[in-house]
Amino acid sequence: MNKADLYRKLYDLQDLKYRDMQIKIIPTVEPESVIGVRTPELKSIAKDILKDGNYKGFLEELPHRYFEENQLQAFIISGIKDLNECMEDLETFLPYVDNWATCDQMSPKIFRKHKDLLLTHIIEWIDSEKTYTVRFGVGMLMEHFLDDDFDPLYPEMVAKLRSEEYYVNMMIAWYFATALAKQYESILPFIEEKRLDDWTHNKAIQKSLESRRITEEQKLYLKSLKVVR
Repeated sequence: MNKADLYRKLYDLQDLKYRDMQIKIIPTVEPESVIGVRTPELKSIAKDILKDGNYKGFLEELPHRYFEENQLQAFIISGIKDLNECMEDLETFLPYVDNWATCDQMSPKIFRKHKDLLLTHIIEWIDSEKTYTVRFGVGMLMEHFLDDDFDPLYPEMVAKLRSEEYYVNMMIAWYFATALAKQYESILPFIEEKRLDDWTHNKAIQKSLESRRITEEQKLYLKSLKVVR
């Protein structure tokens, strides 16, 4: 699909009310770059592009003009079945990711079968100077290493992160809230010992209090651990 045909298709699917909502909740993207196409429609287009197999040219045309193109890129990369190809395209794209939605909705399925390699890249990503590369790295650690593959060394890695970036700190808070729900006994000391900066510490507790996977008794105790300024 050439760019003209793609743009025509995206504008045919435009939802102006949805566009206005997206502009409000994704403030880091330029409003004029948002067409307003819903996620299921974008995933359907990405699936068709993947099936056709002629997507390399699109992936290489960076930076993109529209937010929706970045979303398509994220969904295409997420569906690539060859590990080396997927990782190469992901590494090329990560520096261009400029918002939480594209970052968080990109999750290559192939990573589930290659945890060891993924972990080596996560360690590199969370050491990046790029906001959304760090966020992506923490997100991958949260998605793939809080269940059977959990190791206490992983939250240690996240707890050491310090950033002035809101979207990095929000992901750290999200990571620890999710970790509390899945590995409560192992993660609780990070909160008790206040291993995070105050804002992220309190945000992690706030998100934990909103979780249905944490008991009321646990919530009551976590609430008592909030930093009062």
